[in-house]
Amino acid sequence: MDAYINIPVFDRHIMLKLLTSFPDQLQHARQIGNDFKFHIDPSKIKTIVFAGMGGSAIGGDLVISQLGDQFTKPASVIRNYSLPGFVDSATLVIISSYSGNTEESISCLEQAKAKKAQILCITSGGEIAAKANASGFPVITIPGGAPPRTALAYLSVPILIVLTKNGFAADISFELNETELLLQHKAVDYSPDSQNNPALDLAKKLIGKIPILYSSADLLGVVGLRWKGQLSENAKVLAFHNVFPELNHNEIVGWEKLNHLFENFQIIYLRDLADHSRNQIRMDVTKKILEQVAPPIIQLFTEGHSRLARLFSLIYLGDMVSYYLAILNGIDPTPIEKIQFLKDQLQLVN
Repeated sequence: MDAYINIPVFDRHIMLKLLTSFPDQLQHARQIGNDFKFHIDPSKIKTIVFAGMGGSAIGGDLVISQLGDQFTKPASVIRNYSLPGFVDSATLVIISSYSGNTEESISCLEQAKAKKAQILCITSGGEIAAKANASGFPVITIPGGAPPRTALAYLSVPILIVLTKNGFAADISFELNETELLLQHKAVDYSPDSQNNPALDLAKKLIGKIPILYSSADLLGVVGLRWKGQLSENAKVLAFHNVFPELNHNEIVGWEKLNHLFENFQIIYLRDLADHSRNQIRMDVTKKILEQVAPPIIQLFTEGHSRLARLFSLIYLGDMVSYYLAILNGIDPTPIEKIQFLKDQLQLVN
């Protein structure tokens, strides 16, 4: 099937434009972060909590993964209505909601206020912006009007910059420069006009398959989670994700029964040359085990030198793969009808 011919037929909401302009979004997100005025003393913060859901929460995961061992404060992402019991006035709570109307995030904002936490919001508007402004909480305002899953740079880069400007981690200007340049090249490589398009080629291999994303927990756990979400929302297919070394202590044994189903799975390894050496060995040995019962594993490696460039190199590939798989499956990648139905039903019982 020729994806280029079918793009105008199935991409009725023009998601391709949002994806191919992602390098521009990264630059704009950087400007937003640099222009935002916010000061907080790191010595007065003991913990950092990101509160969000879906495409908004993944920004918190990316920030934590990017900063890695630079993060000397315990940091976590909460995807629920309730904040942990340890949240107090020494906690920086970052409320992330692209629309500003996510009910779980609104609940966390109210709890953070009651616990007298230090609060920072990032949103395009909605109820969260209104509540934050009324209470005098700082708000990073980002452009709205697009699916949250296409706004990852807006939901992560400004937070990264704000944290580095306040001394939570070292400056990332070099990493941002490298990442912008890398993604500009990748946008060309993944264009429908490209004669050698790795994203389209991989999407063709996933037709009729259930993707299983495996990565090390070191850097790429957030990338596997991102691929899982994008494949579900864009391509409308189930996908699953787990990390090494944890999966070696349980899930690996699950590949022993139901062999008649394994031909429908496609395992994808997301790899980084800086993965822990023991995890790299685990991945190699596990590959030998699984390829005895499942199709050959597809291995994808990060590109770039800095952590941020390596993260976004595979994140962007996954975004484009999920897009092309949607087109090849004959569906519009933008609508998320089941999520909208669920939201509508929840509104009925408010």
